[in-house]
Amino acid sequence: MKLILGERLKELREEACLTQKQLAEKLGLNSVTYLHYEKEQREPPLTVLVAFAQFYGVSVDYLLGLNDHG
Repeated sequence: MKLILGERLKELREEACLTQKQLAEKLGLNSVTYLHYEKEQREPPLTVLVAFAQFYGVSVDYLLGLNDHG
């Protein structure tokens, strides 16, 4: 199964014109921790995944690549 989460996080962040550090600050995350999520070196806990979905106005399914519609 192809990993999608990191790609989607990066795409959404860039569409919002935010740096990794800016996004991490907005969500109360450590910037290095966020970097690991975007590079798919770590998996975010469910609470963080939900925070990403709410911040971007998309579904968790979209972030995980289970559908192509936010």
